[in-house]
Amino acid sequence: MSLRKVAIQGFEGSYHHIAANAFFGEEVNILPCMTFKEIFNNIKKDNTVVGLMAIENTVAGSLLQNYHLLRDSYYKIVGEYKLRISHSLAALPGQSIEDITEVYSHPMAIMQCEDFLDEYPHIKVIESDDTALSAKEIREQNIAGRAAICSSLAVELFGLEALATGIETNKRNYTRFLVVADNWNTSVNHVPKAELNKASLVFCTPHEEGALSKVLSILTFYNINLTKIQSMPVVGQEWQYMFYIDLTFTDYMRYQQSIDAIKPLTENLQILGEYQKGKQSFDDTTR
Repeated sequence: MSLRKVAIQGFEGSYHHIAANAFFGEEVNILPCMTFKEIFNNIKKDNTVVGLMAIENTVAGSLLQNYHLLRDSYYKIVGEYKLRISHSLAALPGQSIEDITEVYSHPMAIMQCEDFLDEYPHIKVIESDDTALSAKEIREQNIAGRAAICSSLAVELFGLEALATGIETNKRNYTRFLVVADNWNTSVNHVPKAELNKASLVFCTPHEEGALSKVLSILTFYNINLTKIQSMPVVGQEWQYMFYIDLTFTDYMRYQQSIDAIKPLTENLQILGEYQKGKQSFDDTTR
C-alpha cells in the first residue's frame, strides 16, 4: 500500500513532518514545499495530495497569509494537530558546543532559542530557510564546527548528534497545524457529522454599529463557543474587515442552526472546514 502523500512547507525532519506523522498515526510520503502557497499548488495538481500547514504559534502568533490562502483556495480544513515545539542543537557526531562556531536555523527557531544562544557568545548565528534543511546540509556537506537548531526527528534522520535538547526559552511553545484537502478527497480523516465539534469560518459584516456583536450574540444563544477571532482588512475597501473565527460545539444540529441564523447578518460567509478538535502532543518526538 502506497504512503499517503502530504505536502508541507519545509522538508523531511521538519516540525511539519512530525505533525503529519502524528496526525495520521503513520509514516507519510512528504512532498517538500518552499512556500505555503506551493502546498495548495500540489493539491491542485493532484487531488489525492493532502496539505498540512501551520496556522498559529503560541509564541509568535498567527500566520496571517495562510488565512488568505485557505479562503482563496476553496479547499477544506479536515483536521488539526497541536504540536509541542522543542528544539535541539545538532552537529556532526564527536563534537562539543565549544567546537561550534556557527549555528544555522529558521529565524523563528532562532528567536525562540535566544536565551540559550546568549550563553555562547562565541557562536555566530545565521538565519536559513528551514530548520531541517539546516541539519541536512551539515550532514551532506560534512561541515564540522557548524550546528543547526532543529527537531529531534531531523537529528535522527540525518545522523547528527544532539549537543543540547529542549533549548527553547518558552516551554509552552505549541504550533497548531491544519490539515487541508480537496473537497473530492473524501478518504481523508472522514468523521461522521455527529462527531464533528469544531468549525472555521470567514465573513464580513456591514460597516454599521454593533454588526459583529450581533453575530457573536447569536452564536452564544446557540451554545457555540468562540475559540479564536482574527480580523484582517479587506483590500481596497477602507475600514472594512474580514473576520476569521474558530468555533467549538457539542451539537452539530445546533451549530448548523447558528450558521443559518448569522447568514443574514454577514457578507460572503464561507465555511473553511468542519472537523474534530485536534489532539495535542507534549514533546517533539511523536511519530
